[in-house]
Amino acid sequence: MDGRPGEGTLRMLNLSDEEKFIRIAISLDKFKKLPAQMPEKYIWVNASSNYLDMVENGKIAFTSRVICGKAKTRTPLLNSAISVLITYPQWVPPPSIVSKEILPAVKKNPGYLAKKGFSLVDKDGNEVDPYSVDWSKYSKGIPYRVVQGSGDANALGIIKFHFDNKYSVYLHDTNQRYLFSNAMRSLSHGCVRVQDWQKLARYILRVDSLQAPRNFHTGDSMRVWLANKEKHHIQIRNKMPVFIRYLTCEGRDGRLVFYDDVYGEDRFLREKYYTRPAAF
Repeated sequence: MDGRPGEGTLRMLNLSDEEKFIRIAISLDKFKKLPAQMPEKYIWVNASSNYLDMVENGKIAFTSRVICGKAKTRTPLLNSAISVLITYPQWVPPPSIVSKEILPAVKKNPGYLAKKGFSLVDKDGNEVDPYSVDWSKYSKGIPYRVVQGSGDANALGIIKFHFDNKYSVYLHDTNQRYLFSNAMRSLSHGCVRVQDWQKLARYILRVDSLQAPRNFHTGDSMRVWLANKEKHHIQIRNKMPVFIRYLTCEGRDGRLVFYDDVYGEDRFLREKYYTRPAAF
């Protein structure tokens, strides 16, 4: 941070009134596609602003910075619900990352896997020596699973918020926490990295405990497991709804805020629906 406005900030400052009007109209149309009755409590992620809101009874309980997907690996829009918290999770990179990033790297140097903390596992669950594999035979996928063991260096960090979805994305901590200080935080492969993961985890467990008394000590247990670096699955009986959206304009603290159109989605919609100048 050097105190100088970046390209994204300058673009926002230079938005014309017409462009702002169109951004507002597009955002309102996206809001209209939400469920008519939103849950009492839910997590709201805006992949354009790179912020997460914990919403309770229509008010924001707390906000956290997040890191969402890059333009080439954008965070998908979805509705789901957090069902499991996993402490010290393992990470299994999806096929897209394996084929586009890991495979080219391991072809150059099979030692890349060990350097990144990855293991190579066959279909029977046996670990495979990457130096014993003829990597030249593969150009896209590989007949192995790549697994990064749990630990402080794991890409998911030390906690994962799991929810069902077809994109293999989730909310999680990260081993690159320094990136939360960036103004531009569209940097991930699609998952949502959460800066205030502790606050989010405590909130989810507290709400679940209030509604399911026998789960009352889970929050304390989680703190112990994290301190001991233990992997555990914490089942959430009352699943916490999650909405991930992409809005380049929204109301915050009683004012309109505009964000950079990182994915070019609003630009596409503008060209599709607003071929003529907007009338005021």
